[in-house]
Amino acid sequence: MTMMTAAAIEDFLDEVFPQRPGTIEGVDRMRATMSLAIEDEHLRPGSSVSGPTMMGLADVCLYVAILAQIGPEPMAVTTDLNCHFLRRARGDRDLIANARIIKLGRRLVVGEVQLFSAGDEQPVAHVTATYAIPDSD
Repeated sequence: MTMMTAAAIEDFLDEVFPQRPGTIEGVDRMRATMSLAIEDEHLRPGSSVSGPTMMGLADVCLYVAILAQIGPEPMAVTTDLNCHFLRRARGDRDLIANARIIKLGRRLVVGEVQLFSAGDEQPVAHVTATYAIPDSD
């Protein structure tokens, strides 16, 4: 069971993180899915989606998965993020992120995100990341 719905997370992020990339497509227990409509600002030469765009969406998608589990916490922050670019992300398709929490601890959360060009079965990137959750004192 999740503590926050996708709509509640969108409302919370509109307040505390309005500049975030992407749209929440859904949340579930220990998971989240987001999409990003690719625009010219997201492209690198050759009409491929840029690395910073992919890493940014992955980071936010994992944050959304965490919020769904712990509730509204603006100060949960990324402490580590590793990205493996697997193949070209097409600039003519939306970017899809599927996040999964691997370990949800009291202070640290470890997760992974797979990124896809919409309609493709093979991921374009695999991201692992750790978030720190502040004390609830």
